[in-house]
Amino acid sequence: MSHVLVLIFQTLFKSFPRPIPNLPRHCVHQGILFKMAGGHLGSSPQPRLGQLIKRHLHDWLILLVLGVIIWILNAVEPFHRYLSKEMLTPDIKYPFKEDTVPMFVVPVYALLLPCIIFLMYYISRRDVYDLHYAIIGILFSVLITAVITDAIKDAVGRPRPSFFYRCFPDGKPVFQTNGDVLCTNLAEKVIKEGYKSFPSGHTSWSFAGLGFLGWYLCGKIKVFNGEGYAAKLCIVVLPYLAAALVGISRVDDYWHHWTDVFAGAMIGSTISATCYLQFFPFPHLPNGWAPHASFTRIEDNRCSKDAVDSKVANAVGDLEGGGKTYF
Repeated sequence: MSHVLVLIFQTLFKSFPRPIPNLPRHCVHQGILFKMAGGHLGSSPQPRLGQLIKRHLHDWLILLVLGVIIWILNAVEPFHRYLSKEMLTPDIKYPFKEDTVPMFVVPVYALLLPCIIFLMYYISRRDVYDLHYAIIGILFSVLITAVITDAIKDAVGRPRPSFFYRCFPDGKPVFQTNGDVLCTNLAEKVIKEGYKSFPSGHTSWSFAGLGFLGWYLCGKIKVFNGEGYAAKLCIVVLPYLAAALVGISRVDDYWHHWTDVFAGAMIGSTISATCYLQFFPFPHLPNGWAPHASFTRIEDNRCSKDAVDSKVANAVGDLEGGGKTYF
């Protein structure tokens, strides 16, 4: 019977050129059977999502703290850079217009859409580890990016391309006695936002969320498995293209200079890659399609061959002696 189970293991694992940790043959007595087919990790009973959340409660609390920090950073007044008459150059005299991509839409495509994809994968594969670490990973990616972006915005205080008409809606500049601008716009929020050009928040959020999704898809569809299917690469590029188009819209709307967008893209891309690799292996690795925790679980559930053999020997001894068996 044990030889049959070994053959089953070999069949299930054969699609992976570098196998994950080998299980002792006698582990089947403990009911441990790890199935792998088509990149799917089904296994011994997995913990419930609530149990994983409880296990990582400190991480979820940190996410809450990051959310509070973001709120504080948005509430404080950014640094007001000194702007004399000579410094009101044409690059900050573009017309003031509304966003093509409103801020409330950003969490929808940067967070909600990827989470829907994570949930679809969970429904298909029933890997609670993948669902939990994908969600917590993208939340860390977006929130850490937001904290970094907003902190830099407040510290730098760079005027937006539309700053002049934010400050002077009638186009008539007024200056203080020290030569700095004296904004005549009564909408204080508009003026406040005028000093928050660098870096682009829309862009950094987009690359943080959609960039994480790109890494996730890269691992799931095994882009770098050596089979050379370029169509897979095109799928992974799509989230980055969407993020790039959002960044371009910020330049077209005169809300950001191109350098703001470039910096936002670098921040979001870097943080998304870091957060993804915190929970998942590099996609090009043979086991790059599942979170680290899935393989750690296999290691943790590995049976001690000596202990199992001892129990088997005891059971055989009981049988021979007329005693009770334990299997």
